Amino acid sequence: MRVALDATPLTLSSGGLARYTAELARALAAEYERNDFFLLSDQRFTMPAGNRANLRSGRSPQSALDRKWWLWGLDREMDRLGCDLFHGTNFEVPYLARRPSVLTLHDLSPWINREWHHGAERVRRRTPWLIGLGIATMIVTVSDAVRKQAIDYFGIAPGRIAAVPLAASEIFRPVHESVGRRYFLFAGTLEPRKNVPALIAAWRALRRDWDVDLILAGRRREDFPEFAPEPGLHVAGEVSDEDLAVLYSGAIAFVYPSLYEGFGLPVLEAMQCGACVITSRDPAIAEVVGGAAIRCDPPDLYEAMRAVLMNPEWAEEWGRRGLQRASEYSWARTARRTREVYDEAQQRFAWC
Repeated sequence: MRVALDATPLTLSSGGLARYTAELARALAAEYERNDFFLLSDQRFTMPAGNRANLRSGRSPQSALDRKWWLWGLDREMDRLGCDLFHGTNFEVPYLARRPSVLTLHDLSPWINREWHHGAERVRRRTPWLIGLGIATMIVTVSDAVRKQAIDYFGIAPGRIAAVPLAASEIFRPVHESVGRRYFLFAGTLEPRKNVPALIAAWRALRRDWDVDLILAGRRREDFPEFAPEPGLHVAGEVSDEDLAVLYSGAIAFVYPSLYEGFGLPVLEAMQCGACVITSRDPAIAEVVGGAAIRCDPPDLYEAMRAVLMNPEWAEEWGRRGLQRASEYSWARTARRTREVYDEAQQRFAWC
């Protein structure tokens, strides 16, 4: 099989979409050495580090016709490479269904609340008809919670949509290295639905009685306001995976109060580093963590953070539970399940 994957998320420097595309492409190439995988985009992107010989990039648009990427250019490049199937890792597939395709629907946030995504109009407009008209042969979600939401919202036949959980990168492991201060940690893209202001408010209340810092690590999206400097608040921006593993491992707790998620990958990364995790009651996150994280509503963040501060042995127990839970996930498993969806898409396309 020769598979083309949308590399457009790799134009981003960080975030869940980029992580998903890079890790999945690498895992597919490792699991299926006799298959060829091509990362394609009409934009410049960075190839994943450590990729194998059977994972390659295609060429950029060569003509004005090719620059009509989703209508003509992508199909022409796949013809040149002899691709059998396209995987749209970012809500989109080619507009002409000339070969089987799989569309990853990461979550329904663009449709649930427009204020969460200032630049998602294209996704809001095009993805529903790619699904509704059957142009996408199969749909993948990254949690069963989103699969159920998508079936209800878009009216998708249950047999046409599969939940394929993600995993944390192998680089995220417990690291015994002191950062030099006590801190709570948030990691992820700084955007409206992550509910970071609620976390900051809870931390400020804690800081009245405890000398504890808050570190915010991640890319700030344009629609997220900058924070005014204040003692103890560290806006670290994007950090390397190696440094992030250190931050996860050394935190009093990793706090992720997101209002809505498709999966919640930073939560799993933190658990894989042995961190105590405090998170929201979002259904997808609950599915990922099982019983291995402290889940609470936003008004209860202060009490949850205070509890782990006052009971370090309790926090360590949550960290052990998280490590055990995280061991149940792997990108190899994700790749194998994704390949099953590819096979189903080929069979369905042949029947049409």
